[in-house]
Amino acid sequence: MISLVYLCALLVPMACMGLLDRRFRLALWRAPRRTLVVVGAGIGFFLLWDLAAIAVGHYRMGQSPLMTGIMLGPELPLEELVFITFLSYLTQVLHGLVGLLRPAIARSRASAPTSRPQEER
Repeated sequence: MISLVYLCALLVPMACMGLLDRRFRLALWRAPRRTLVVVGAGIGFFLLWDLAAIAVGHYRMGQSPLMTGIMLGPELPLEELVFITFLSYLTQVLHGLVGLLRPAIARSRASAPTSRPQEER
C-alpha cells in the first residue's frame, strides 16, 4: 500500500512557503530565473551528495509505512528528492526574507535612542 503521509508533510509546507513567497515576493516571484538556478544547483549538489553516500554505504533508506515506496534509485526514495527541493527553496525564501527585513532593522537601530548610563557625581 502506498502512503502519502511523509510526502504530503513535505509538499504542504512547501506550498505554504510558495504562498508566502508570492505574497512578499521573496524569491521566485522576485527573481524567478535566479531562484530556479540556485534551487536547481542545490538539488544537484544534495542529490550528488546523497548518491555518493549511498555508493560508499553511509546511507540506506529506512523502512516506514508513511512513505510512498517509490524509488528513484537504489536507496533513494522520492521523498528524498522532494526534501532536498524543499530545503533548497526554503534557503532562497529565507534569504529573501532577510533581505526584506534588513533595511527595516537598520532603520529601527538608527532611530532607537541610545541610552548611556549617567555619570555619578
